[in-house]
Amino acid sequence: MSQEAFFTTLKNRGQVKISGKDRRSFLQNLITNDMNLLDEQNIVYSCLLTPQGKFLFDFFISQSNEMLIIDCEGAERSHDLIKLLNMYKLRADINIEVIENAPVYAIIGSPDYGYKDPRHKDMGYRSYEKPDDLPEQNFDRWDYLRISLSIPDGSRDMIVGRSTLLECNIDKLNGVSFDKGCYIGQEITARMHYRGLVKKHLRTVKLDELQDGAELRSSCRDIGLALVKTFG
Repeated sequence: MSQEAFFTTLKNRGQVKISGKDRRSFLQNLITNDMNLLDEQNIVYSCLLTPQGKFLFDFFISQSNEMLIIDCEGAERSHDLIKLLNMYKLRADINIEVIENAPVYAIIGSPDYGYKDPRHKDMGYRSYEKPDDLPEQNFDRWDYLRISLSIPDGSRDMIVGRSTLLECNIDKLNGVSFDKGCYIGQEITARMHYRGLVKKHLRTVKLDELQDGAELRSSCRDIGLALVKTFG
C-alpha cells in the first residue's frame, strides 16, 4: 500500500435502493449508461436526463444480492431523484427506498477498499464502509484532485435542467453509452455527439486566469471548473 494513500469523507451523499424483478430493466430504459456493464464491473457511472437531453442527476450504481444501490447526491436531491423514479415506475415490479444521508468515502492510493471509480483511473476507489487503517484527509484534497481532472461533481458543476452531458465531459468519463439503445434524452445526446454540436466544455482553469465569458462552477484553492468556449 502506498504511503500516500488516504481517504476522504465525501459531502452530501445519499442512496436510493431498488429491489424487485424488474429493477435492472427499469433503469436500463431510463439512464444514459448500459446496465449490462454490471456483468463486467462492480460499479457503473451514469446520468438521468430530461427528454430534451438536459442534466438532472448523476450517480453510481452497484448491486448487492437482489438490490441495486444508487450512490447519489444526498438530502433534498435524493428525494427529488426518488420522486422522478416513482413517476417513471408505472407497472414495473420494483420497490424504491431512499436514504437521504449515507456515508461515502473516496480512497486514493490504495486498491484495498471499495469500488474502482469508473470515471478516471486517478480518481481511486469509492467505499461505503469507512477504511480502518488509512489516514483521513480533508475534503479539499480530494476536491482539488477532482477539479484538476476536469470531473464535474453533480449539481455543483452541472446545472439542473440546462447542462448537457457532452459539455460536461460525461462521455469521456464513461458515463454514457452510444450503442445501448433508447433512454430518456438519448436522441438529442446522440445527435450532439455525432454532429459535433458542442461548442463549450467544462475545463480546469486557474482562478487568476479566468477568461471573460467563462462560467465558473466549483472551485478549490487556486483552480476551478468553468464552462468555456472550445471551438474556433
